[in-house]
Amino acid sequence: MALTGDLVTLHVNGIRYLEKAPLPYWLAAASFRTFGFNTFAVHLPQAIGVLLLALLGFRWAERAFDVRTAFYTGLGILTSAGVFLFTRIFIPEVLLSFFLCAALYLLLRSLDEASSSVKSGTFSSAAYAYLMWTALALAVLTKGLVALVFFGGAGIAYLVITGEYKRWLTLKPFTGLLLFLAIAAPWHILAGLRNTGGMNGHGFFWFYFINEHFLRFLGKRYPKDYNKLPGYLFWSLHIVWLFPWSLFIPAAVVVAAKRWKARGAAFRFRLKPLSFNGQTVLLLALYSAFVLVFFSISTNQEYYTFPAYLSLLILLAAALNLAERGYAEDSTSRRWINFAHAAYAVVGIGVSITLAYGLWRSRHIPFVPDIGDMLAHRDVGNYTLSMSHLFDLTDSSFAALRLPASLAAITFAIGPSIAWLLRKKRRHLAATAAIALTSTVFLIAAHIAFVRFGTMMSSENFAAKIQQLEASGAISPQSEVLMYGDQAYGSSIPFYLGKTVYLVEGRSTSMLFGSTFPDAPHIFLSNADLLNEWGHGPRKVLFVPLEKRDIVDQLLGSDKVLLLDNSGKALYTDRPLDH
Repeated sequence: MALTGDLVTLHVNGIRYLEKAPLPYWLAAASFRTFGFNTFAVHLPQAIGVLLLALLGFRWAERAFDVRTAFYTGLGILTSAGVFLFTRIFIPEVLLSFFLCAALYLLLRSLDEASSSVKSGTFSSAAYAYLMWTALALAVLTKGLVALVFFGGAGIAYLVITGEYKRWLTLKPFTGLLLFLAIAAPWHILAGLRNTGGMNGHGFFWFYFINEHFLRFLGKRYPKDYNKLPGYLFWSLHIVWLFPWSLFIPAAVVVAAKRWKARGAAFRFRLKPLSFNGQTVLLLALYSAFVLVFFSISTNQEYYTFPAYLSLLILLAAALNLAERGYAEDSTSRRWINFAHAAYAVVGIGVSITLAYGLWRSRHIPFVPDIGDMLAHRDVGNYTLSMSHLFDLTDSSFAALRLPASLAAITFAIGPSIAWLLRKKRRHLAATAAIALTSTVFLIAAHIAFVRFGTMMSSENFAAKIQQLEASGAISPQSEVLMYGDQAYGSSIPFYLGKTVYLVEGRSTSMLFGSTFPDAPHIFLSNADLLNEWGHGPRKVLFVPLEKRDIVDQLLGSDKVLLLDNSGKALYTDRPLDH
């Protein structure tokens, strides 16, 4: 988009890319134009999204509860494992989460402002309603129609349960819908008009709305390039994604049950009038449940439930704050908070011992910067799950991870115990801050480890090798760069080279539908094409991922020159270097 100026049709390596909504790519294109083509520019919108999500959580929790709950909510967003993991990759979930939660918050603010005799908001009820429709439109432009499903499911259920549906005109449904369409509809219409005549006569409308939304939900999307977590993993892994704050889930359940019982049966079935506090709890509980149940039925990846993280963390922060208040007098709250700290300490000791054991086993192994050579390559989930590579770790890989492993081991050996000691002394704010600090240091160690994994997870070094050879005159800048297999195996190469890359047997997954349009560039080669052109015409430079090494070695035999071998991936050329 930044290069072509076409803000309607996305392209990957010259091929139409019609799977995704455009807003994250608009933001990235604007960042490229401002900061240049680099990884900082790619990640900047994601980082801003995390900051906005934390600020939204703080503001919502402060208004609904108090400042300490708001502070805990902000800490939760900034130190949760899932938020850290799933914003390191270019996916729209953090932006979707921000816009959806903003729309829900604005829904409550609009209704609350309309019913209040004393105006306490910055804007009028109508202004909050129009901002709600704007946020919802931006959510649709971020992830598609699933934003309407989540907002509509939670919002309608809330209005019906509370009886607020009687005041539906407060939300400006007619003029607000016009505003929503004015923001969200133009791109969809233009994309449909400009992208017709694809696979079997299908265009954008069929591919985007039917294939990418409806058929994906049913698990019948074509092509099938995704996986689904087993039910027990889908639910239990949220303990990991919300860690360390998920340790307080039992305490939160106990607090919620006690407050529910205390309200009495009469209120229990009337559910109104609710304070903004009660409105928030009900709406966030409905929204969280809707997102989690939806993706437990649908096909899913680990990060699909990211939009529920903020709502869950606000509820956990509120429950933790209430449990802290009752810590001295309420033995039940005290017991479950201590249970959370005990679990944290056990986890910390277990992690420390495991890491220490791995470091001890690798003590005689020299440091090797290419961690890919020391991994098991177990191919868990066919690497269609985003965390599959974590299962590749071997004992010897600790030789390349000594610094982050040592930092994490020390942190988990000390941090949970300090937090528990502070809790015992009833220094609750300090105890919770100690948990957040422990998580922060651990995430720094995890970041260092991910950097060490860079050579395996990215192909930037292969692009750098090609640029180095071109700069030295060893190969000509007019050399043709090829990649074996799907572009996802080495998407860093065309990004860093900034030029078209030919794909051998790579007409698959996200490249498949766009390749069927008549104007698709001829970048797809077969094995026969590779053999016919190898050694003829301009020099060929072929990138081969680990998964395809055996195929290519059998195909080309000895008729190739190895330029780089790294993390099991290889870079070949079809003739000796020029110098």
